[in-house]
Amino acid sequence: MIKNIKCVIFDMDGVIIDSEELHKKAYYEVFNSLKLNVTDELYKSLTGSSTLNAFQKLTSHFNLEEKPEDLVLNKRKRYVNFFENDPNLKLIDGVEDIIQYFYNKKYTLVLASSSAMVNINRVFDRFNLHSYFKAKISGADLKASKPHPEIFEKAAVLGEHNREECIVIEDSDNGIKAANDAGIFVVGYKNPLVTNQTLENADMVVSNYTDLKLHF
Repeated sequence: MIKNIKCVIFDMDGVIIDSEELHKKAYYEVFNSLKLNVTDELYKSLTGSSTLNAFQKLTSHFNLEEKPEDLVLNKRKRYVNFFENDPNLKLIDGVEDIIQYFYNKKYTLVLASSSAMVNINRVFDRFNLHSYFKAKISGADLKASKPHPEIFEKAAVLGEHNREECIVIEDSDNGIKAANDAGIFVVGYKNPLVTNQTLENADMVVSNYTDLKLHF
């Protein structure tokens, strides 16, 4: 049992909701419209970053004339279309139970996602998650994106706990590095639908949320 934990910081995409595939489809629709050949390796390097950070990297990499901000809006419009029209979109198996488990144990819950706040609220509205979380923070509103630790440093502040009293739950290598550099214990969630992330630098790896009850 890991003691003295008072705050749990959740990533969202791939941790709370199975939306990674929707994001990928939206990204690749934009890539195809621009006739970009984005390799699996290049796409992997974007995972966990904010959309703006991703397109800033891509516009530089491909020397594009388009503004990253315009590409963000393009991709977001496509994502929203997928989100609103995919009846199969659901929470990750077991995540609602573990959220309730932590909430009932009086842990402070904070959401720290690279997604835009409008997308975060869209998910929280659809699945009635607002009441469980003390605060939400979007990497899209910060100067730096994961793997920079800023988002988790600020999440701990919003949770009003020392970093030593927090854990982060992440499914991406960029997110895990951000938590590592913030000095926060990080649980890597091995999402079966995400195959291009190693989670090798996580302090603990789980493939089933029920396993977390054995440790916290």
